[in-house]
Amino acid sequence: MDTKLEKQIKDQGMDTAKIKEQLGHFREGFPFLPIVEAATIGNGVIAIKEEELKNFLISYPEKAAAKKVVKFVPASGAASRMFKDLFAFLEGDGDISKSTFIQKFIQNIQKFAFYSDLDASLNNSGSSMGKALEAKDYKQIVSHLLNDEGLGYGQLPKGLLKFHHYEDHDRTPTYEHFIEGYMYGLGQGNTVRLHFTVSPEHESKFKEEVAEIQPKLEKEFGIKYEVSYSQQKKSTDTIAVTMDNEPFIEEDGSILFRPAGHGALLENLDEIDADLIFIKNIDNVVPDRLKPSTKDYKIAIGGLLLEIQEAVFESLESLSANVNEDSVSQAQKTFTEKLGAKLPSKFSELSIEEKAKYLKHRLNRPLRVCGMVKNTGEPGGGPFWVNEDDGSLSLQIAETAQINLDDPSQKKIMQEATHFNPVDLVCATKNYLGEKFELLKFRDIRTGFITEKSKSGRVLKALELPGLWNGSMAGWNTVFVEVPLITFNPVKTVNDLLRDEHQ
Repeated sequence: MDTKLEKQIKDQGMDTAKIKEQLGHFREGFPFLPIVEAATIGNGVIAIKEEELKNFLISYPEKAAAKKVVKFVPASGAASRMFKDLFAFLEGDGDISKSTFIQKFIQNIQKFAFYSDLDASLNNSGSSMGKALEAKDYKQIVSHLLNDEGLGYGQLPKGLLKFHHYEDHDRTPTYEHFIEGYMYGLGQGNTVRLHFTVSPEHESKFKEEVAEIQPKLEKEFGIKYEVSYSQQKKSTDTIAVTMDNEPFIEEDGSILFRPAGHGALLENLDEIDADLIFIKNIDNVVPDRLKPSTKDYKIAIGGLLLEIQEAVFESLESLSANVNEDSVSQAQKTFTEKLGAKLPSKFSELSIEEKAKYLKHRLNRPLRVCGMVKNTGEPGGGPFWVNEDDGSLSLQIAETAQINLDDPSQKKIMQEATHFNPVDLVCATKNYLGEKFELLKFRDIRTGFITEKSKSGRVLKALELPGLWNGSMAGWNTVFVEVPLITFNPVKTVNDLLRDEHQ
């Protein structure tokens, strides 16, 4: 590798060994995830009873008040994909009869929370919404929404777009996460701690938005908010290659590096120092009238995690103090009943010391409780039982791309999945001694993805790191809980904001 390319790799915060490893992944590919069966209610997915829910609603706030709780919100993604159809319309001839999507957007324009801002933008240019609609100049309306001469929504992240209209104000998803944080993220020091992962070019705009929201809500709720930010590290980008698996060299002679998907945020998560970390995507928010279910089930999964963690810590302390039949039996019960995990068949043949060693190894890990919604045909990951190298079975969130659909038995298991992953997690990343786990040690690097992309008209292959809640957490102890479908309301396209859940 020549000196110029080596310098670029170093400037990227990487080394040539890491690049060679990535090139190896392109050449060899990644193995499929060996799913054994879908996790279902009573077999890997817990259904919380009404009485249990009531108990968590009472016990969790008191426990959380003594904990450092952080709400971790991946918010760096640009909203450009939300407006894909609108961008295509701008490039076309302006005939809305060719697109039912554009027709729906224009016919319902007044229902969007950004309507008044868009109308004001048109007024500033000497036009108005009324004039543009009357003249059927729909391109002018769309252009003022997306481009910089107007609201610039096409270049902003989702977190800064107006999603919901209220009687006296409009709210962005960032605002809604502040409200949610108060509902279940109030922790130590009467403080709600929010952490947003943002793009460098948008951080100042996020800070402006937060400066508007924070003082008002602190006064209203009588609490403190602590807000922090991080950026996806350049060193987590991955090299792009040609279809022959050679580094993709750009016209200026430099190697093309690309962001490696949400799995790159594992390093950001690893830097969070907290007792409890909730993870939820920026666009999965609802207006206040629909928040009670979200609040109740967030409290439930948080309360369940603390209950399980207590049992795990007791077992680990007991094993550390004394290895005997009682301590091993207690640890085994915690592993199989509290965590719902499945031991390898050879476990019964082990000596008492070997059993203790195995259980300590398996219990002393980061812990997560993940909300799962009933499968309604949404594309994406779901909960499965997976074969581990030691012969045990573990619970994993698997994406469709990780499953060998050419194998009829694997395809059948995937089709039997009853639940879907809405990215609704609460995590504990400290051990029973209060020390932080090194999260990268619990990642399964074999669970990356290779996708086909293009740059400047040339086809390329891109490498994604193991997903944040997929392979990046493969070595965690995982519990799945069914949560109501109403708690999952992502906004993938601008017209999703017209759904009743966002009105």
